[in-house]
Amino acid sequence: MKIAVTFREARTDDARDIIGFQLAMARETEELELDPDILTRGVEAVFADPNRGRYFVAEHDGRVIGSLMITYEWSDWRNGVVWWIQSVYVLPQFRGRGVYAGLYEHVKAFVNADASIRGIRLYVDKRNSRAQQVYARLGMNGEHYSVFEWMK
Repeated sequence: MKIAVTFREARTDDARDIIGFQLAMARETEELELDPDILTRGVEAVFADPNRGRYFVAEHDGRVIGSLMITYEWSDWRNGVVWWIQSVYVLPQFRGRGVYAGLYEHVKAFVNADASIRGIRLYVDKRNSRAQQVYARLGMNGEHYSVFEWMK
């Protein structure tokens, strides 16, 4: 059942919610306990420097119930920027109610309005089949690339 949700760019006073979401997501998806101090500095760094990214949030009844972060990749093939969706989180009690779909459409409207932004990408844990189904339902294709990483 869909609910009334407002979508907007995050403000610095949303940082506490975003930090809480990221702590919960790391536990939930990767069984990982993030260092809250490092995470807090990381979130604050995005708000301090918009070249690092930007956050968008979903609100219901004045409460932030979900968020995502956009980061940027330059594509020489497309002579433009590709937006990467990262750090997606929706409170469990609001999942399956169109919150992420609304956030995605909100972000997609920015992309469609700016010719220099060439598309949207995201990565998802291979074990997160529910999220993959949502992304596919929204028209995203996960068959083209695999992501490899090395993390320190």
